Amino acid sequence: MTSFWSIWVIVLTVACLALIFGLLLWNLKNYTGVKEGESCGHEFDGIEELNNPLPKWWTYLFFATFVWSVYYLAMYPGLGNFQGFLKWTSSNQGVTSMEESKKAIEEAKANGEWVQLDQEYVAADERFGPIFQAFAKQDIETLATNEEALEIGQRLYAQNCSQCHGSDARGGMGFPNLTDNDWLYGGNPDQIKATLLHGRVAAMPGWESALGEQGIKEMTAYVLSLSGRKVNAKDAQAGQAKFAMCAACHGMDGKGSVANNNPFGAPNLTDNIWLYGGSQRAVEETLINGRAGVMPAWKDILGEDKVHLLTAYVYSLSQNK
Repeated sequence: MTSFWSIWVIVLTVACLALIFGLLLWNLKNYTGVKEGESCGHEFDGIEELNNPLPKWWTYLFFATFVWSVYYLAMYPGLGNFQGFLKWTSSNQGVTSMEESKKAIEEAKANGEWVQLDQEYVAADERFGPIFQAFAKQDIETLATNEEALEIGQRLYAQNCSQCHGSDARGGMGFPNLTDNDWLYGGNPDQIKATLLHGRVAAMPGWESALGEQGIKEMTAYVLSLSGRKVNAKDAQAGQAKFAMCAACHGMDGKGSVANNNPFGAPNLTDNIWLYGGSQRAVEETLINGRAGVMPAWKDILGEDKVHLLTAYVYSLSQNK
Protein backbone atom coordinates (compact mmCIF):
# COMPACT_ATOMS: atom_id res chain seq x y z
CA MET A 1 0.00 0.00 0.00
CA THR A 2 1.33 3.45 -0.88
CA SER A 3 2.03 6.03 1.83
CA PHE A 4 -0.97 8.12 0.74
CA TRP A 5 -3.46 5.28 1.16
CA SER A 6 -1.78 4.17 4.37
CA ILE A 7 -2.24 7.66 5.87
CA TRP A 8 -5.80 7.78 4.51
CA VAL A 9 -6.70 4.50 6.26
CA ILE A 10 -5.08 5.61 9.53
CA VAL A 11 -6.81 8.99 9.58
CA LEU A 12 -10.20 7.54 8.66
CA THR A 13 -9.93 4.78 11.27
CA VAL A 14 -8.83 7.09 14.07
CA ALA A 15 -11.60 9.58 13.17
CA CYS A 16 -14.21 6.82 13.33
CA LEU A 17 -12.91 5.67 16.72
CA ALA A 18 -12.99 9.22 18.05
CA LEU A 19 -16.54 9.66 16.78
CA ILE A 20 -17.65 6.40 18.40
CA PHE A 21 -16.03 7.31 21.70
CA GLY A 22 -17.66 10.75 21.64
CA LEU A 23 -21.03 9.15 20.90
CA LEU A 24 -20.63 6.82 23.88
CA LEU A 25 -19.82 9.71 26.20
CA TRP A 26 -22.71 11.78 24.83
CA ASN A 27 -25.17 8.99 25.58
CA LEU A 28 -24.12 8.94 29.22
CA LYS A 29 -25.84 12.31 29.84
CA ASN A 30 -29.48 13.30 29.62
CA TYR A 31 -30.00 15.97 26.97
CA THR A 32 -33.74 15.36 26.44
CA GLY A 33 -35.08 17.76 29.06
CA VAL A 34 -37.13 14.90 30.48
CA LYS A 35 -36.30 13.43 33.86
CA GLU A 36 -35.09 9.86 33.98
CA GLY A 37 -37.93 7.38 34.30
CA GLU A 38 -40.56 9.80 32.97
CA SER A 39 -42.42 9.48 29.70
CA CYS A 40 -40.94 10.97 26.55
CA GLY A 41 -44.44 11.44 25.16
CA HIS A 42 -44.26 8.63 22.64
CA GLU A 43 -46.61 5.67 22.60
CA PHE A 44 -47.11 2.91 20.05
CA ASP A 45 -49.50 -0.01 20.43
CA GLY A 46 -49.76 0.68 24.12
CA ILE A 47 -46.00 0.77 24.60
CA GLU A 48 -44.83 4.03 26.12
CA GLU A 49 -41.26 5.29 25.68
CA LEU A 50 -39.60 6.23 28.95
CA ASN A 51 -36.43 8.26 29.32
CA ASN A 52 -34.19 5.51 30.68
CA PRO A 53 -30.41 5.34 30.30
CA LEU A 54 -28.67 2.40 28.63
CA PRO A 55 -28.22 -0.60 30.95
CA LYS A 56 -24.88 -0.41 32.70
CA TRP A 57 -23.74 -3.82 31.41
CA TRP A 58 -24.47 -2.64 27.87
CA THR A 59 -22.54 0.59 28.41
CA TYR A 60 -19.58 -1.29 29.89
CA LEU A 61 -19.64 -3.68 26.94
CA PHE A 62 -19.48 -0.78 24.49
CA PHE A 63 -16.49 0.70 26.32
CA ALA A 64 -14.79 -2.70 26.50
CA THR A 65 -15.10 -3.21 22.74
CA PHE A 66 -13.75 0.29 22.16
CA VAL A 67 -10.73 -0.34 24.40
CA TRP A 68 -10.13 -3.70 22.68
CA SER A 69 -10.25 -2.09 19.23
CA VAL A 70 -7.66 0.51 20.26
CA TYR A 71 -5.43 -2.20 21.76
CA TYR A 72 -5.77 -4.43 18.69
CA LEU A 73 -4.96 -1.67 16.21
CA ALA A 74 -1.96 -0.61 18.30
CA MET A 75 -0.52 -4.10 18.73
CA TYR A 76 -1.36 -5.87 15.45
CA PRO A 77 -1.16 -4.93 11.74
CA GLY A 78 -4.28 -3.22 10.49
CA LEU A 79 -3.71 0.52 10.39
CA GLY A 80 -2.37 1.07 6.91
CA ASN A 81 1.29 0.08 6.74
CA PHE A 82 1.72 0.21 10.53
CA GLN A 83 2.82 -3.28 11.67
CA GLY A 84 1.87 -2.94 15.33
CA PHE A 85 4.02 -2.80 18.46
CA LEU A 86 4.01 -6.60 18.86
CA LYS A 87 5.56 -7.01 15.39
CA TRP A 88 3.08 -9.82 14.76
CA THR A 89 2.48 -11.39 11.36
CA SER A 90 0.64 -14.54 10.31
CA SER A 91 3.54 -15.93 8.27
CA ASN A 92 6.70 -14.96 6.43
CA GLN A 93 5.29 -13.43 3.28
CA GLY A 94 6.84 -13.71 -0.16
CA VAL A 95 9.15 -16.68 0.45
CA THR A 96 9.52 -18.98 -2.57
CA SER A 97 12.04 -21.56 -1.37
CA MET A 98 13.21 -23.38 1.74
CA GLU A 99 16.35 -21.26 1.81
CA GLU A 100 14.32 -18.05 1.83
CA SER A 101 12.00 -19.47 4.48
CA LYS A 102 14.90 -20.37 6.79
CA LYS A 103 16.45 -16.95 6.29
CA ALA A 104 13.12 -15.24 7.03
CA ILE A 105 12.69 -17.27 10.24
CA GLU A 106 16.15 -16.26 11.46
CA GLU A 107 15.56 -12.61 10.58
CA ALA A 108 12.23 -12.62 12.42
CA LYS A 109 13.91 -13.99 15.53
CA ALA A 110 16.71 -11.43 15.33
CA ASN A 111 14.22 -8.56 14.92
CA GLY A 112 11.98 -9.74 17.75
CA GLU A 113 9.06 -10.36 15.38
CA TRP A 114 6.25 -12.75 16.28
CA VAL A 115 5.47 -14.92 13.25
CA GLN A 116 2.38 -16.95 14.09
CA LEU A 117 3.07 -19.83 11.70
CA ASP A 118 6.63 -20.22 12.98
CA GLN A 119 5.37 -20.35 16.56
CA GLU A 120 2.80 -22.99 15.61
CA TYR A 121 5.56 -25.08 14.04
CA VAL A 122 7.58 -24.83 17.24
CA ALA A 123 4.58 -25.82 19.36
CA ALA A 124 3.78 -28.75 17.04
CA ASP A 125 7.38 -29.99 17.19
CA GLU A 126 7.37 -29.82 20.97
CA ARG A 127 4.13 -31.79 21.14
CA PHE A 128 4.55 -34.33 18.37
CA GLY A 129 8.34 -34.48 18.00
CA PRO A 130 8.78 -37.18 20.67
CA ILE A 131 6.18 -39.36 18.90
CA PHE A 132 8.06 -39.21 15.60
CA GLN A 133 11.37 -39.78 17.39
CA ALA A 134 10.01 -42.94 18.98
CA PHE A 135 8.83 -44.29 15.62
CA ALA A 136 12.15 -43.36 14.00
CA LYS A 137 13.93 -45.83 16.31
CA GLN A 138 11.99 -48.73 14.75
CA ASP A 139 12.94 -50.28 11.43
CA ILE A 140 10.76 -49.56 8.40
CA GLU A 141 9.57 -53.16 7.93
CA THR A 142 8.21 -53.18 11.49
CA LEU A 143 6.51 -49.81 11.07
CA ALA A 144 4.89 -51.05 7.85
CA THR A 145 2.82 -53.44 9.96
CA ASN A 146 2.07 -50.97 12.78
CA GLU A 147 -1.47 -49.61 12.37
CA GLU A 148 -0.84 -46.45 14.40
CA ALA A 149 2.32 -45.67 12.42
CA LEU A 150 0.51 -46.29 9.13
CA GLU A 151 -2.34 -43.96 10.12
CA ILE A 152 0.14 -41.16 10.78
CA GLY A 153 2.07 -42.02 7.61
CA GLN A 154 -1.15 -41.89 5.61
CA ARG A 155 -1.86 -38.37 6.88
CA LEU A 156 1.67 -37.30 5.97
CA TYR A 157 1.14 -38.79 2.53
CA ALA A 158 -2.20 -37.04 2.06
CA GLN A 159 -0.71 -33.67 3.03
CA ASN A 160 2.49 -33.86 1.00
CA CYS A 161 2.35 -36.55 -1.69
CA SER A 162 -1.23 -37.01 -2.86
CA GLN A 163 -1.14 -33.90 -5.06
CA CYS A 164 1.13 -35.77 -7.50
CA HIS A 165 0.65 -39.47 -6.80
CA GLY A 166 -3.09 -39.27 -6.13
CA SER A 167 -5.09 -39.92 -2.99
CA ASP A 168 -5.02 -43.65 -3.80
CA ALA A 169 -1.27 -43.54 -4.57
CA ARG A 170 -1.86 -44.98 -8.03
CA GLY A 171 -0.17 -42.05 -9.73
CA GLY A 172 -1.03 -40.58 -13.09
CA MET A 173 0.57 -39.30 -16.26
CA GLY A 174 4.17 -38.56 -15.30
CA PHE A 175 3.75 -39.64 -11.66
CA PRO A 176 4.60 -43.23 -10.65
CA ASN A 177 2.11 -45.67 -9.19
CA LEU A 178 3.26 -46.43 -5.65
CA THR A 179 1.01 -49.45 -5.14
CA ASP A 180 2.67 -51.84 -7.61
CA ASN A 181 6.15 -53.35 -7.69
CA ASP A 182 7.45 -51.29 -10.60
CA TRP A 183 10.15 -49.01 -9.17
CA LEU A 184 12.41 -46.59 -11.04
CA TYR A 185 15.02 -46.35 -8.28
CA GLY A 186 14.26 -49.49 -6.28
CA GLY A 187 11.49 -50.42 -3.89
CA ASN A 188 13.27 -51.66 -0.78
CA PRO A 189 12.94 -49.51 2.38
CA ASP A 190 16.38 -47.90 2.10
CA GLN A 191 15.88 -46.99 -1.56
CA ILE A 192 12.45 -45.51 -0.94
CA LYS A 193 13.77 -43.51 2.01
CA ALA A 194 16.66 -42.19 -0.10
CA THR A 195 14.16 -41.07 -2.75
CA LEU A 196 12.06 -39.25 -0.18
CA LEU A 197 15.00 -37.66 1.60
CA HIS A 198 16.97 -36.43 -1.39
CA GLY A 199 14.45 -36.37 -4.24
CA ARG A 200 15.02 -37.51 -7.81
CA VAL A 201 15.67 -35.65 -11.06
CA ALA A 202 15.02 -37.50 -14.32
CA ALA A 203 17.35 -37.02 -17.29
CA MET A 204 15.77 -38.59 -20.36
CA PRO A 205 17.23 -36.61 -23.30
CA GLY A 206 15.47 -35.90 -26.56
CA TRP A 207 16.76 -37.98 -29.50
CA GLU A 208 15.21 -36.27 -32.51
CA SER A 209 18.43 -34.64 -33.67
CA ALA A 210 20.39 -37.88 -33.29
CA LEU A 211 17.84 -40.26 -34.80
CA GLY A 212 15.86 -38.17 -37.25
CA GLU A 213 12.21 -38.73 -38.10
CA GLN A 214 12.68 -42.24 -39.49
CA GLY A 215 14.98 -43.23 -36.63
CA ILE A 216 12.36 -42.11 -34.09
CA LYS A 217 9.78 -44.26 -35.87
CA GLU A 218 12.08 -47.29 -35.84
CA MET A 219 13.13 -46.83 -32.22
CA THR A 220 9.48 -46.48 -31.19
CA ALA A 221 8.67 -49.75 -32.93
CA TYR A 222 11.48 -51.57 -31.15
CA VAL A 223 10.65 -50.12 -27.74
CA LEU A 224 7.01 -51.16 -28.11
CA SER A 225 8.05 -54.62 -29.24
CA LEU A 226 9.97 -55.13 -25.98
CA SER A 227 6.67 -55.26 -24.10
CA GLY A 228 5.09 -57.68 -26.54
CA ARG A 229 3.27 -55.16 -28.70
CA LYS A 230 2.61 -55.88 -32.38
CA VAL A 231 4.73 -53.57 -34.53
CA ASN A 232 6.30 -53.36 -37.97
CA ALA A 233 9.02 -56.03 -37.80
CA LYS A 234 11.32 -54.21 -40.23
CA ASP A 235 11.14 -50.97 -38.23
CA ALA A 236 11.67 -52.85 -34.97
CA GLN A 237 14.76 -54.58 -36.33
CA ALA A 238 16.20 -51.27 -37.47
CA GLY A 239 15.40 -49.76 -34.07
CA GLN A 240 17.13 -52.60 -32.27
CA ALA A 241 20.34 -51.80 -34.12
CA LYS A 242 20.19 -48.27 -32.70
CA PHE A 243 19.17 -49.27 -29.18
CA ALA A 244 22.78 -49.24 -27.95
CA MET A 245 22.43 -45.48 -27.35
CA CYS A 246 19.64 -46.27 -24.83
CA ALA A 247 21.31 -49.28 -23.19
CA ALA A 248 23.49 -47.22 -20.85
CA CYS A 249 20.37 -46.35 -18.85
CA HIS A 250 17.76 -48.96 -19.78
CA GLY A 251 20.20 -51.86 -20.22
CA MET A 252 20.67 -53.94 -23.36
CA ASP A 253 17.69 -56.03 -22.27
CA GLY A 254 15.54 -52.89 -21.82
CA LYS A 255 14.65 -53.84 -18.27
CA GLY A 256 15.66 -50.52 -16.76
CA SER A 257 17.88 -49.25 -13.98
CA VAL A 258 16.71 -51.50 -11.16
CA ALA A 259 17.34 -54.73 -13.09
CA ASN A 260 20.67 -53.46 -14.40
CA ASN A 261 21.80 -51.96 -11.09
CA ASN A 262 22.44 -48.44 -12.31
CA PRO A 263 21.39 -45.17 -10.62
CA PHE A 264 19.66 -43.44 -13.53
CA GLY A 265 16.02 -44.31 -12.73
CA ALA A 266 15.39 -45.53 -16.27
CA PRO A 267 12.04 -47.36 -16.60
CA ASN A 268 11.66 -51.03 -17.46
CA LEU A 269 10.57 -51.09 -21.12
CA THR A 270 9.53 -54.74 -21.13
CA ASP A 271 6.64 -54.74 -18.62
CA ASN A 272 4.09 -52.61 -20.53
CA ILE A 273 3.90 -50.14 -17.63
CA TRP A 274 4.30 -46.61 -18.94
CA LEU A 275 4.92 -43.46 -16.93
CA TYR A 276 4.05 -41.06 -19.75
CA GLY A 277 1.75 -43.28 -21.80
CA GLY A 278 2.41 -46.37 -23.90
CA SER A 279 0.74 -45.44 -27.16
CA GLN A 280 2.87 -45.09 -30.26
CA ARG A 281 2.37 -41.34 -30.22
CA ALA A 282 3.29 -41.03 -26.51
CA VAL A 283 6.48 -43.06 -26.96
CA GLU A 284 7.43 -40.98 -30.00
CA GLU A 285 6.93 -37.77 -27.98
CA THR A 286 9.16 -39.16 -25.23
CA LEU A 287 11.90 -40.00 -27.72
CA ILE A 288 11.63 -36.68 -29.53
CA ASN A 289 11.42 -34.32 -26.55
CA GLY A 290 12.84 -36.35 -23.67
CA ARG A 291 11.42 -36.32 -20.14
CA ALA A 292 12.54 -34.31 -17.12
CA GLY A 293 10.38 -35.29 -14.16
CA VAL A 294 11.36 -34.00 -10.73
CA MET A 295 10.70 -35.59 -7.36
CA PRO A 296 11.32 -32.97 -4.64
CA ALA A 297 13.52 -33.69 -1.66
CA TRP A 298 11.61 -33.86 1.65
CA LYS A 299 14.49 -33.95 4.12
CA ASP A 300 14.47 -30.22 4.83
CA ILE A 301 10.68 -29.93 4.59
CA LEU A 302 9.54 -32.80 6.81
CA GLY A 303 12.70 -33.80 8.62
CA GLU A 304 14.23 -37.27 8.79
CA ASP A 305 11.91 -38.63 11.49
CA LYS A 306 8.76 -37.88 9.50
CA VAL A 307 10.36 -39.15 6.29
CA HIS A 308 11.16 -42.41 8.09
CA LEU A 309 7.49 -42.84 8.98
CA LEU A 310 6.34 -41.79 5.51
CA THR A 311 8.72 -44.34 4.01
CA ALA A 312 7.05 -47.09 6.01
CA TYR A 313 3.65 -46.06 4.66
CA VAL A 314 4.82 -45.90 1.04
CA TYR A 315 6.61 -49.22 1.44
CA SER A 316 3.45 -50.83 2.84
CA LEU A 317 1.44 -49.82 -0.23
CA SER A 318 3.30 -52.21 -2.53
CA GLN A 319 3.54 -55.18 -0.20
CA ASN A 320 1.53 -58.34 -0.97
CA LYS A 321 0.91 -57.04 -4.49
